[in-house]
This record gives sequence, structure tokens and C-alpha cells, in this order.
Amino acid sequence: MASFHIATALSATLLLSLLVLGRSDATLPPPATPVPPSTACNGTTDPTFCRSVLPTNGTSNLYTYGRFSVAKSLANANKFLGLVNRYLSGGRLAAGAVAALQDCQLLSGLNIDFLSAAGATLNRTSSTLLDPQAEDVQTLLSAILTNQQTCADGLQAAASAWSVRNGLAVPMSNSTKLYSVSLSLFTRAWVRPSTKKPRTATPKPPRHGGRGRGLFDATDDEMVRRMALDGAAAAVSTFGAVTVDQSGAGNFTTVSDAVAAAPTNLDGTKGYFVIHVTAGVYAENVVVPKNKKYVMMVGDGIGQTVITGNRSVVDGWTTFNSATFAVLGQGFVAVNMTFRNTAGPAKHQAVALRCGADLSTFYQCSFEAYQDTLYTHSLRQFYRACDVYGTVDYVFGNAAVVFQDCTLYNRLPMQGQSNTVTAQGRTDPNQNTGTTIQGCAIVAAPDLAANTAFATTNYLGRPWKLYSRTVIMQSVVGGLIDPAGWMPWDGDYALSTLYYAEYNNSGAGADTSRRVTWPGYHVLNSTADAGNFTVGNMVLGDFWLPQTGVPFTSGLN
Repeated sequence: MASFHIATALSATLLLSLLVLGRSDATLPPPATPVPPSTACNGTTDPTFCRSVLPTNGTSNLYTYGRFSVAKSLANANKFLGLVNRYLSGGRLAAGAVAALQDCQLLSGLNIDFLSAAGATLNRTSSTLLDPQAEDVQTLLSAILTNQQTCADGLQAAASAWSVRNGLAVPMSNSTKLYSVSLSLFTRAWVRPSTKKPRTATPKPPRHGGRGRGLFDATDDEMVRRMALDGAAAAVSTFGAVTVDQSGAGNFTTVSDAVAAAPTNLDGTKGYFVIHVTAGVYAENVVVPKNKKYVMMVGDGIGQTVITGNRSVVDGWTTFNSATFAVLGQGFVAVNMTFRNTAGPAKHQAVALRCGADLSTFYQCSFEAYQDTLYTHSLRQFYRACDVYGTVDYVFGNAAVVFQDCTLYNRLPMQGQSNTVTAQGRTDPNQNTGTTIQGCAIVAAPDLAANTAFATTNYLGRPWKLYSRTVIMQSVVGGLIDPAGWMPWDGDYALSTLYYAEYNNSGAGADTSRRVTWPGYHVLNSTADAGNFTVGNMVLGDFWLPQTGVPFTSGLN
């Protein structure tokens, strides 16, 4: 079987240092105590590189080293973007190379934003940070590494980008190392073991009211429609509303035009800008850019309001830019909609939705494609009562993301392919990323269930990157899942560094007695261990989900 994602582009030296990483926070000096650079670098992901980065004259404390590293990372991000821009302005590049570089351009710009925000927070304090501030900064620094890796993967996948890839290889490797060191130093200085958020399984009641129920009741679609049509009737705060209607009866006839009309850089305190997308099939590729924050998009129901496209890697798009719908604007919420990519299984990677929006939420939505359906790219995300259809790696990416009360449908792939539900992309042990599937169902879609022409093997996931992390808990696992449960990526790659776990699942495919015996695979028996991966802990949902009106369960069911 072919590998459908490019393995991590980290250098061999960095990979080795990550594999043998043996961090011991218990031996760290107090962060305000001056120490030499060698001591500050001990236990980081690459101590040798760290020592080459930090100033060698005198001693400083961990806070100073951390700020220095983030400032150096920001300077590096600006320099790397300059290199990318020079390649793009130089001309005479093949289309594939240009597409990959344009992704790098966008991602590098995001890195500059994230590093600027992280640096501003760190410059305001010389003490440990408490949540949500600590989680905010760790999320940004984690996303910077993800963005850099996505850039590298895109260049690696584009055959025509070989000259650009060679030219950027060293700067890209050094950027990855530097960003990793910054994340390491941040966690050592500002997120001390005694101040990390509690990782308990005690269910914390959602701040909006009843456990598992939100301001949108799962059975009350009329409430959702009224919210779109009349902001005054909404149970959430709104800051303007428009309607998209293909007949011309609304404010706009396309979703893209409505997004363009949204106010820029809302901070959420004034509420959401609501876009009601009436029933219809909207054949357009939509981008919600980074400056369109706190947009709430409400459709008329799954299968009724449909946004559809057919971009794919086979047709020349990067995986990143094949998405029918892509969202970057913080605080995005989608309700009662379908996102679809119709490229089909023969076109390989073809994304229905890509999300790199922090604090984003999807409720009663469906995502329909085959390979790489739902790209949970980065930052913090939550999916509730959604349907996801796909074949190979159809939930993939490196966000901190929780799926609750969702149904994951394995479709019929091309002959000879195996289905893998997840391909999680964590590349660094200090990233606070991972995929949680809680209270969901993993089943066969009708086309797979009805097929008798050839047998399809189905797995819960495979490790796309070195520190891949996925937890499936309190879910119904259908009998289609192979008894081994999980599929290797390539030989023994990542099998000792990944973290895959199952907890209290049911169904014909939930039996763990014949599961893989990889060092990184776990069957959890402790509610405290499972509690690490709940909404309250994995994405700190108690701090931001109440304002969305979407129901959620903070702890274990």
C-alpha cells in the first residue's frame, strides 16, 4: 500500500534526539534562578542546537532564555518568509512548486502572527502562567511547528519543487529545531509541573448549564433557524447577520461574498457575525481568512445546505489547498451544514474541510469525501453531533481536537486500499495536540456495508508523524474494525513514540484482546488517565465553548 502522506521532514539528528528524549521536570531549577545555557538546554528536544542558539556570555534564568528563544524564532520566521517570497517573485517555477510555496507563504505569515502574540504574553510576565494563558501560548507555539511541517510536506510532495526544496532544506530544518526549542523552554519556564492544569477525570459541569446540553438543543432546529434570521431571538450574542440565498432573496448569492462582507478582527466580546446559508448546493471553494474572526455560519440542515468542490492532489492541488472549505478565523462556528469534496477515491487526497482556526466549533455538520476528508490542521477545535465520511486517513492533522457524539462512516475505497479513520500528525513531545473521539460511533457507510466484491480492512488509525496521539473512548466501535485495531505507517516508524489509547468502548470491534502490542499503545483502565483527553482538559472547553451555544460534556460521560 502506498504512503499517502509524506513522513516528517525533521533531520536525522533531531529525530534521534526526540527518540531518546528523557525529560525530567522534577530536576529543573526554579525558573527565576540564573543558570548557564547548558543547564537551561538540558532536557529540551535538541540540547546541542539549543546551546548554539542561546547567548553564551553569563547566566540568565529560564524566563529570559525563553523570551530570547521566542524573539529569535520571530526573527527567523520573518527571514524564512522573505526566502519564500524571493522564490515566488523569481519566476520560472512549475505550477506545483508555486502552489507549495504559496502554502508556505500563508503558513509563514501565520507563524509571525503567533510568535508575536506569544512573545507579547511572555514579555508581560516573569512568573508561571495559569490556564487559559498557559494553554493559549502552548497552543500557538505548537501550531508554529505544525505550520512549518505542513510547508515542508507540501514541498516534499511536489515533484516539480525539487530545486526549491533543496534551497530551503537547511533553513527549514533550522526553523523546525528553533521552534521546537522555543516550545521546550516555554514549557520548562512558564508551565511548571505544579502549575499545569489538573488532569483529573472529575466531570466539570459546563458553565452554560446542564451537562451535555447547550443553548442550541440538538432536537430544536427551529432555534437555529431563528438565530440566523433574527439576531434578537438568538440565545447567543450576535454582531450583525446576513443571509445567503441562491435565488437572490438574501443579502448575497454566494458564501464567499458573505464571508468577505464580515467585519474584520472581531474579538468575540460583541458576539458573532452570523451568516445564514439557506438550503441549496453551493459549488464554490470558500476561505474564511485569519482576519474574519467570530463568524457563525448556520445552514438549514445536513444535506440541505451543501458547500461542494472537487479539488484534489491528482489534479494539481496541494493537500492543504484542496479543501472545499478552509477556515483560519478564530472563533468560527458552523451549524447544520454539509461540506463535501466530490473528487472521488481515485483522486487520492481531496479535503472537504480544513480547519486551522483556534477555538472553532462544528455542530450538526457533515463532512463528505474519501481520502483526507477532514483536515483538523492546528490549534483547538470541537465537533459535536457531526457525521464524517471517508476512507484513507479521513480525520487527519495536528490540532487539539475533540469529537463528541459524532458518527464516523468508513466508505468503500479503491480496490487494494485499507481504510484508516485517523492519521494524527503530532511531531514534537511538547505539543499539546491530539485527537480525542469520545462518545462517538465508528461504522460502515452504506456503500462499504453493501460491497461483497472485495474485502476492505479497516483500522482506527495509523501514525502519520512521530508523536501521533489519538484516544478513542466511550465510543461504539463497529465490527468492521480489524482486531489489531491500528495500522503501522511504515515498518516500526513511530511505534514507540506514538500515544494511542482506548478506554471503555463498546461494540463488536471494541475488543482489545487482539490489539497491536506496540510500546505506544495503551488500554486505559484509569478514569484519571482518560480524563486527560476530555473537553475540559484536552481543549479547555469550559473557558470558551459556552459562548458558542453548542452542547458539550466537559468530562467523562
